[in-house]
Amino acid sequence: MTALKNLNTMYRIGFTIMLLFVFFSFAAGQGLFEEALNGGVPENSYQETFSLNGYGGGAAYFGGEDFDYGSLFGEFVLQGRISGGGAFLFGDVRFRDGLFFGERDTRVQLKEAYAGIRWRNADVFLGNQIVRWGRTDGFNPTDNINPHDYFLLTTDPDDQFIGNFMLRTRIRPFTNTELEVIAIPFYKPSVYKYELFDMGEGVRFTDNILPETDLSNGSFAARFNIELPSLGFALSYFRGYDPFYGFGLESAGFLPEIDIVYRPEVYRKDALGFDMSMSAGSWIVRLEAAYNITSDYRYNMHIPNPELYYVGALERSIAGVNTIFQYTGKYVADFNPLEQPALPDPDDPMDRYRYALETVTYESTLYNRRIFLQQKEFNHALFVSLSRSFMYEEVRVEFSAYYNITSEEYFMRPELSWNARDGLQISAGAYFMNGPDDSIYHMAGSVLGGFFTGIRMSF
Repeated sequence: MTALKNLNTMYRIGFTIMLLFVFFSFAAGQGLFEEALNGGVPENSYQETFSLNGYGGGAAYFGGEDFDYGSLFGEFVLQGRISGGGAFLFGDVRFRDGLFFGERDTRVQLKEAYAGIRWRNADVFLGNQIVRWGRTDGFNPTDNINPHDYFLLTTDPDDQFIGNFMLRTRIRPFTNTELEVIAIPFYKPSVYKYELFDMGEGVRFTDNILPETDLSNGSFAARFNIELPSLGFALSYFRGYDPFYGFGLESAGFLPEIDIVYRPEVYRKDALGFDMSMSAGSWIVRLEAAYNITSDYRYNMHIPNPELYYVGALERSIAGVNTIFQYTGKYVADFNPLEQPALPDPDDPMDRYRYALETVTYESTLYNRRIFLQQKEFNHALFVSLSRSFMYEEVRVEFSAYYNITSEEYFMRPELSWNARDGLQISAGAYFMNGPDDSIYHMAGSVLGGFFTGIRMSF
């Protein structure tokens, strides 16, 4: 308890320092504003500009094992941008209506909506924003800022990013350097639909309980980035609730019938991150790593162990094919293998009940470890991405594949897109994922796997 109080005290101090930092950046901004009056703001910032763009169309995700139609919907997106005199405003609103995992729904999503001030050496933005940290593709250990809607099935995986309300300050103290500081006052989780998975007879999920909205439950992040002509690298820090979460065992009953109730549960972590990219001849080398620090993991199945999560990638064009080779690894600190329960006396009712309860706890803990890729002390995976354009950039073919050496899970995603007319894009592809029985990909593949097609007209 003393350690926990000390952590909360340190967090409050750090959060207060961050707020003071933002305040002084505003104060410094007054001097920068005076500089702006003498031509110190970026070029064209005083020229008022307004742009309104977006797209509309439809998407279909079909042919899955559990759902004939994972999603069928029409979509209309508006994106507006206003700038001038150093001020900036951006908005992204999306309207969708259709079928989502067997349910009709109409959705309005305010994906991003934020305003701010830009000076030559500093920016301040407030509102719903999407911030992407890291330099590797697909797997980013340092990208802890925004949650995802993993069950929004569209032709563009970036649609799964969810905007977070935040105060974001960027300061450029020297040439090619930037310090970014982010404060997120309340927690927003990623979207999972565990209830769609076949977890066995009598298993159900209840609603998530989110942290209370107060200062101590906010998140804080900072990143110092340096960009040179052939080398870029950054150091980052995150403290707060992870948008990615597991679940806890709410209750377990066996008479008169099996009734096991799970509850999604979130957890706090500290993450120290590093990412870099550099040119090495015709190759681009990318590295990214984060050490995630957690507590109370020994007594809570939904909290992962501390871990070192790292990614290394090589990228180059080979015979006109943009090729990415990537290795993803994980080291789990303080790892202890789970011991499968034993039934001492099958004829003893108390032993049978104790065995059933211990088995449920064992399987639930193991499932959480699978979610976090912590089944073993080390985890190794490979990822490859291939893409090439044809017919003067009108047709593009992409293929990506992932294989986890440790868990033997995999996915494949081929896609073909065609720019049929100016602004009109037609795409089609497939997404397959699988693995051994009881693995995450085996259960998720029957829900998320299938074929997709879509058409978008941009304006």
